[in-house]
Amino acid sequence: MKFIVNYWHKPSGKAPVEEYIDDIDSLEERADLLSTLKGIQENGTEAVGVVFRQIDGKLWELKIRTHGNQHRIFYVVVHGKEIYLLHAYLKKTPKAPLKEIETAKQRMKLLMEDHK
Repeated sequence: MKFIVNYWHKPSGKAPVEEYIDDIDSLEERADLLSTLKGIQENGTEAVGVVFRQIDGKLWELKIRTHGNQHRIFYVVVHGKEIYLLHAYLKKTPKAPLKEIETAKQRMKLLMEDHK
């Protein structure tokens, strides 16, 4: 099943996940991360190099390891195969920091209000 991957935008127009990816210093690492996202669009949950994990209700997480780093991207499925990337961070601790999950939940709430 293919996915339509969208970036959630703040009211200011900025897309936090897009900014996160743009801020990665290594061009190779950035390219690998973008390639993995393209793989999700083309192959859905069968994409190579990514693990999908449910966090809480509609909130899910993409676990992507590239160049020795563990990237986490929170997302929500809005309509069928349409997903929105809400928040990303570089994993440095065994469990997802509550602050990161709360940020994603707040953005999910705003998104869902817009899609009622």
